[in-house]
Amino acid sequence: MPRTNAGEIRRVGVEVELGGLSEERVAEIMQQDLGGDIDTRPEQGSVLRGSSLGDVEVYLDSRYLADAETQLEKCIREIAAAVVPVEIVTAPLQPSDIPKLDAVLQSLRRAGATGTNAGIFLGFGVHFNPEVTGTDLSDVLPILTAFALYEDALRDEAHIDLSRRALPFVDPYPRALVDALARGGIADMTALIDLYLKKAPSRNHALDMLALFTHLDPDRVGKVMDLKPIGARPTYHYRLPDCRMDEDDWSLALEWNRWVTVEKIAQNAALLDQLKDGWKKHRGSFTSLRGDWTKASRTMVQAAL
Repeated sequence: MPRTNAGEIRRVGVEVELGGLSEERVAEIMQQDLGGDIDTRPEQGSVLRGSSLGDVEVYLDSRYLADAETQLEKCIREIAAAVVPVEIVTAPLQPSDIPKLDAVLQSLRRAGATGTNAGIFLGFGVHFNPEVTGTDLSDVLPILTAFALYEDALRDEAHIDLSRRALPFVDPYPRALVDALARGGIADMTALIDLYLKKAPSRNHALDMLALFTHLDPDRVGKVMDLKPIGARPTYHYRLPDCRMDEDDWSLALEWNRWVTVEKIAQNAALLDQLKDGWKKHRGSFTSLRGDWTKASRTMVQAAL
């Protein structure tokens, strides 16, 4: 869905975690490709301002390290740089700009940047923050339902790295949430937020809805969650993909197209109903495994799209 309900081009913020290079080197290479000026912030990384992709932040992805003040904390920061990723965070982009960012990642790769497969504990990821088309239940519920019902197939296709599966970064949705979404009968956005907070109260899901729900109803979310680490914004926070920038057949475009599949499912009411019915039958069987649902959901989607 390329435009919002108001007719504006939808934008997407992109976050990429990588290793192998310092924050300073990443910013320099990005400046070479994108132009702009580097604004260095002591102990808080850099911002590439006025680039052809707008402002882009580059920093060591650790809040407690970014605020280091004592000498001990600074030493910890230097040690942690070996395993804590450098994160690139873009301003909201048009999806047509994703190939330009892909090209920058290739430049970083040639300079020695690495992805999640470079080490056993390096759970580096990519996050997309696509702007919502609107904030009504009819805008949001189909997207959430489509993702929940297709998540197993997405995870299988993406071959999520063991380090990211083992760490609490991209936990799958609890089956109880998927059950409720498949049953339907959710009356309004308040009911949807309450359901999510009851069944999946965590920021660490592959599709984190808390940023959007906090934007819509901070008081309701704040009764259950600590709001400080949640960046309220009118976007879906899709955080499933690994960063595999040092692999030949990987790209941001590949991962973005997987998200596009979720939106296509959401727009296809007949397919969405088929997936709901299929999930309920799957859950009602005593002999089915979660891997069976991966195959069944993929078959349905491939036949319909």
